[in-house]
Amino acid sequence: MDLFDLNGNEERAKPLAERMRPNNLNEFIGQQHIVAEGSLLRRAISLDRLGSCIFYGPPGTGKTTLANIIASTTHGEFIRLNAVQAGVADVKKAVEDAKNTLKMYGKRTYLMLDECHRFNKTQSDSLLPAIEQGTVIFIGSTTENPYASMTPAIVSRCRVFEFKRLSVEDIEGALRKALKDKRKGLGAYKTDVDGEAVKHIALMSGGDLRSAYNALELAVLTTSPQADGTIKVTLADAEQSIQQKALSYNKDDFYDYLSAFCKSLRGSDSDAALYYAMRLIEGGCDPMIVARRLVVHSSEDVGMADPQALVVAASAMYALEKIGYPEGLIPLSNAIVYVCEAPKSNAACSAYHAAVKDAKEVRDDDGVPPYLKDNSYGDKEAKAQSKNYKYPHNYGGWVEQQYLPDRLKGRVYYTPTDNGYEKTVKQIRKDKGKE
Repeated sequence: MDLFDLNGNEERAKPLAERMRPNNLNEFIGQQHIVAEGSLLRRAISLDRLGSCIFYGPPGTGKTTLANIIASTTHGEFIRLNAVQAGVADVKKAVEDAKNTLKMYGKRTYLMLDECHRFNKTQSDSLLPAIEQGTVIFIGSTTENPYASMTPAIVSRCRVFEFKRLSVEDIEGALRKALKDKRKGLGAYKTDVDGEAVKHIALMSGGDLRSAYNALELAVLTTSPQADGTIKVTLADAEQSIQQKALSYNKDDFYDYLSAFCKSLRGSDSDAALYYAMRLIEGGCDPMIVARRLVVHSSEDVGMADPQALVVAASAMYALEKIGYPEGLIPLSNAIVYVCEAPKSNAACSAYHAAVKDAKEVRDDDGVPPYLKDNSYGDKEAKAQSKNYKYPHNYGGWVEQQYLPDRLKGRVYYTPTDNGYEKTVKQIRKDKGKE
């Protein structure tokens, strides 16, 4: 205990999200796909045999919390750095301390690095030898895809665990627990929070528990007590605290409107698609949900009939994310009209499903034709086989050649239609003798 804070003022000053952090795996909320009883990660933590890993996922899903649990349950030392603030000197000092701890006490050191995608190559290179030699057990935390945002050398030496957005049920349960907890939560207050208010905060937090905790705490602390001292939090208070109004339709209606929007896109009815999109958004739906569905349908239903549809939809989603509501709805509406009016084809989507089916069911350890294999390794015969590869640019850009494994020879996944640009693709394939 801090002798200068005997009354616990410092602890009470912390945000609710910080006070309610779980201290062990039994209290941990969500992510059962990686921390369930008997899972690899849970076994590694309980046995203190965790190797270097990266926790990747949206904010407020438990990445830092799980790292803290690891720190408290393992027998090693724990060093925490933030990639935004830490420089090469900080990394080198952490590694040196880890070496000394290992030599003197035989203890391993866990190095927790928040925002690890912000680490540049120089910083990463200074840490790499320590990870390779086992001097430190690296635990990275990031909201960005590590395969795209981090140095491959670091990622290849770590196991990546993807965190999912928490379910509405998980968040609602956590909020109700916080309202009852008198020591760490809001139980010390005499509260009466409407069930609809809790549900609304849980639904509108977008799977981010930190955001939900912040909204609940704000609603309780800013609502004036009634005559009997009770803090009555209504749905209207919850709407203000999380800055999202309640859906003006029930859960079933929400999915019906979303389904109607998607089918209107597929059916090329831009008027109906615009109406359902605005009905969803004006009813309280996050516009990004609409934008994400639009991006999917630009590939699923338009596809190669107009490849530009994906570009337009993705650009609109980016614009909405950066501009926000309501101005961001203008480029979104523009993209909805474009996707609706574009020619339609699901040929590429059908090809995807067929290829996935074969990829799962057809197993051939040596199925790659010899001349397509990497010729940088292997014996003389393998390197000689690589010379049989026909470099397409030596033949004007295309030459007939078997690319699929023998077991799939002649398999056709993608068959272009006569719609839009696919008609051109169909003619190109015909000219090559593929049709």
